[in-house]
Amino acid sequence: MQITVETQPLDQIETDALIVPVFEGRKDTRFGAGDLFDSGEVSGKPLELTLLHHVPGVAAVRVLLTGAGKTDKFDPNELRKLVGAALRFLKGKSVKKIALALEGDLARAEYAGAAAEGALLGDYEPDLYKTDGDKKTVESFTLVAAGDAAGVAAAVEAGARRGGIIGEAQNFARALVNEPANRLTPAKMAEAARKMAAERGLTCEVLEREDMEKLGMGALLGVAIGSAEPPKLIVISYTPAKAGSSAHLGLVGKGVTFDTGGISLKPSDGMEKMKYDMAGGAAMIGAMQALAQLKPAIAVTAFVPCVENMPGSRAQRPGDIVSAMSGKTIEVLNTDAEGRLILADALTYARKQGCTHLVDAATLTGAIVVALGHLNVGLFSSDDGLRDRVLSAGKSEGERMWAMPLDEDYKESLKSAFADLGNIGGRPGGAITAAMFLKEFAENTPWVHLDIAGTAWLDESKPFLAKGPTGLPVRTLVRLAMEWKG
Repeated sequence: MQITVETQPLDQIETDALIVPVFEGRKDTRFGAGDLFDSGEVSGKPLELTLLHHVPGVAAVRVLLTGAGKTDKFDPNELRKLVGAALRFLKGKSVKKIALALEGDLARAEYAGAAAEGALLGDYEPDLYKTDGDKKTVESFTLVAAGDAAGVAAAVEAGARRGGIIGEAQNFARALVNEPANRLTPAKMAEAARKMAAERGLTCEVLEREDMEKLGMGALLGVAIGSAEPPKLIVISYTPAKAGSSAHLGLVGKGVTFDTGGISLKPSDGMEKMKYDMAGGAAMIGAMQALAQLKPAIAVTAFVPCVENMPGSRAQRPGDIVSAMSGKTIEVLNTDAEGRLILADALTYARKQGCTHLVDAATLTGAIVVALGHLNVGLFSSDDGLRDRVLSAGKSEGERMWAMPLDEDYKESLKSAFADLGNIGGRPGGAITAAMFLKEFAENTPWVHLDIAGTAWLDESKPFLAKGPTGLPVRTLVRLAMEWKG
């Protein structure tokens, strides 16, 4: 889908459909909508859609009045959803060319960026492997920067460019997550990362099993031994031309391309969704694609440990003890708590590669879904400053996060009589004890852990987003890097 910017008056825009945001409590009399407001057919409530055909004096074939809600609650995040919902509605009617009216305060870079993201995210469909041939596509999306103020068009164009980059990166992450495990093995995930890095001018290195053995990554390798698919540790690096900070941000993402639970086998109901267990890793790769183009003034490196967790004849067993790269020994009490094992070695490796700040993302625990449902990411941190940076970035990008406790007392449940720590801490506070386990390997490096188990996948579609992978938290990670100071 091509994204462009126009500055013509709204009534002169030649397009198949023109999206016009209308606000609750603010009667809009244009396009003959005054009577619709009076009758109550149009109210401006969020995501209310009213399609008008062949409006007199308007070049657009259709005008879609799209509810934007109350003006005091409207922000770029609401516009992102509005555009996604409107585009998906129009796409369902086989509309090919769509335009959006950006008027007044909306004719700004931040709104243009959100609009471009909303269009791209709304356009994505998880139907790659359907062969029925009835796939609807949108050819173009135009942002109409209505207004005479100097620099309006330039600001909208800059915002649209940034939003296009981020939206495409988020969709790239979604596409990776959507791949079934027979088509996206650890090796194929590494291949996709290499291809992206080569196209975007990034450095990509892939550590093989032999490399990990030499480094002593027993925790990661222990998860991988049950599968015929060899493990990979993807390392993607971005170095700024002129660094504005001595900080080096490490992005660590869980890359379990399929999770059966291993010997601690999961129930069969819903197991097909476990292809999404590499969503954290996909988000890191997607974020790197965007950062390569947006060029932050901080060094950023992504680390994505990729494995399959399978119950093969060589698979690790409950009760096995493995030695992590850090030197700590771990009693594997449950082989379905595998994500924290591969992240443990990846966090250690990231520290040893010089990362001064760490953010990991993982579909780590069902417990976080019990605690927060499917609305908020569970955020855990060892450093208040980094925690606040990530929370601020998430709020700005509409990726909701909730800071969870990480009191030292929770470590008690990880005690093992036979090793330095166990890999689970029991049912109470399961998401917290999982984060506490990871904290042991982040050590003194400022660190944030994002448990995205409840937010990386939509079981049912939303008006603005298809069912399936969400691509979260790509936008948060990009903003974090782009706005880094100090």
